[in-house]
Amino acid sequence: MSFKRADRVSEAIKREVSLMLGREVKDPGIHFVTVTAVETTDDLRHAKVFVSVLGDEKTRQESMDGLERAKGFLRSELGHRLQLRYTPEIQFRLDKSLDHAMKIKGLLNGLKAVEEKNDDEA
Repeated sequence: MSFKRADRVSEAIKREVSLMLGREVKDPGIHFVTVTAVETTDDLRHAKVFVSVLGDEKTRQESMDGLERAKGFLRSELGHRLQLRYTPEIQFRLDKSLDHAMKIKGLLNGLKAVEEKNDDEA
């Protein structure tokens, strides 16, 4: 199984951005951000960084604004750390898959409770 270079670079970007957000970025507007995935184009010029943010909609918006402010620093540091010919332009995207999973889990738990109630009555 051969991996494309873009896949390896995506994993490296994910690892480095996660480390930088946890240790080096001191923006108070960034709250509980987790990097869930990174997609880079085959020419490595653009990278979409998918992040999950814990909290309500206001907290998510503040965090996304903070990430936009930190974008230049993150790109500069990526250039130094990964030593690529071209450092990818970073675009942050909010990953709502965890919210969707929690909603589905709640629905399934509700169905399970209804089934158990019906079994007890029968």
